[in-house]
Formats: sequence, C-alpha cells, structure tokens
Amino acid sequence: MTEETREPPAIRVDRLVKTFGPVAAVNGISFRVEPGTITALLGGNGAGKTTTIAMILGLILPTSGGIEVLGEDMLRHKPRVLPRMNFSSPYVDVPHRLTVAQNLKVYASLYGMRDVTQRVRQLAADLDLTHLLDRPAGRLSAGQKTRVALAKSLINEPDLLLLDEPTASLDPDTADWVRSYLEAYRARRGATILLASHNMAEVERMCDAVLVMKQGTVVDQGTPGELLARYGRADLEEVFLDIARDRRRDDADAPRAAGGGRP
Repeated sequence: MTEETREPPAIRVDRLVKTFGPVAAVNGISFRVEPGTITALLGGNGAGKTTTIAMILGLILPTSGGIEVLGEDMLRHKPRVLPRMNFSSPYVDVPHRLTVAQNLKVYASLYGMRDVTQRVRQLAADLDLTHLLDRPAGRLSAGQKTRVALAKSLINEPDLLLLDEPTASLDPDTADWVRSYLEAYRARRGATILLASHNMAEVERMCDAVLVMKQGTVVDQGTPGELLARYGRADLEEVFLDIARDRRRDDADAPRAAGGGRP
C-alpha cells in the first residue's frame, strides 16, 4: 500500500501543548494511533495522560498544536467526529438518581440511536447488566459502576473508543471477561482503542502499541515486545518503573541488586 492510499491514522497528534498558567501539562507531544489497533497510554500521576485524552475528546482546547481524529481536524470539525467515538472511565459517574436503563437510554438518545430500547437490552445482555437495569445508578457497587460505564461507552458502537482504567474495581474473573469482550469488539468492528491503564499485564495482553508519558512529554513508544527488549526486562511493570525512576538502561538493575530500595 502506497503512502497516498494508506488509511489515515485513527488519531494523529502533532506538537500538542496545553498549559495551565505557568504549568505545561502537555508539552509538545506528537504521536499517531493506527486504525484497528489497541494502543496503551501509560504514565504516572501528573504525566499528562488525562489532559491528552480530554483534548482528543474535544473537552478542552489545546494551547497549540493539532489533533486529527478519524481523518478529521478535531478543532474545526468536531461535530463530524463525536458521533463515531466514545469514552469510558470508572471515575466519571452517571447520574445517581436515574436507573441503569434510564442512563443508557439517555446516552443512546444523545447519539441518535434508532431503536433505543433494543440497543439497551442487547448491551445489557452482552455485559451481564440485565438484572441491574432497574437499579438506581447510585446504588451500584464499584465494579457494577465500571461495567455500566463501559456499556455507556459502547452504546453507539464507536469506531474509536477511549478507555481510562476499564477494569478498575473488577474482580479478576470479570476483568478477564471484559478484556476478552473488548478484544472481540475490536475484531468485530475494526475499532480503534486508546487505553490508559496502570495494569501492565493488561497492557501486555491487549495492546499492539504503547506510548509512555512523563512530565507532559512522550518519553518512549513501541510495541510491548520492543519496550521489553529495549529495557532488558521480563515485564512492562519493570519497564514502567525504569522510566518513572529515571533508571538508565545500562544500570536499570542497580536498585534491585542493592536490595530493591528506591533510587
């Protein structure tokens, strides 16, 4: 496939900057997410992940730089893109007084779904939420809220799905089931998923590519296998710690050899 006929990236970020007063939350990052892939966005607290996702979603305006989503300039043509994307986070609550069914119907209506009731029933069956449809959202457990948040994000069958900790608060069995569901959804729809997670085993299992952020910049990227080879590690958790603690690749084992203390 030539460059001219190559499908555009699902996400293209070009020299993106977001400042809040004197603080640069995102400082000139550039990356692309290929269509039909699952890409992880990693980084410690304050790395700039949430701000980056918020700009991709069009929730906040960048200070400078460009964002293309599904082939469209997000700053100029956001209404063309929003119906084809969605977002999930267990840390963003749906209205507590509404039942699960009422919440899902509201979101389905916002996305212009034609048969709202049928879509909600289908998604509830897929995600084992049928017995919770009549329960107020405020009376759900943390794990149940996570599954409802995921259902909300899939209501419009998005081409681009942005997920923040999609298996947080889930028991291991349910978390494994959700990962399998998302992998099957990607395969069935040809969808693209951008995944922010602190679960490195989840990232190794699901992701085709990894972007690592620190202090507002992308400090490394590649496939999980490439990162493991680059840092000489057996798992991504150790790679993450090497980057977070500024351990040089030639002495990354030094803290472990000295007894595992923090450098």
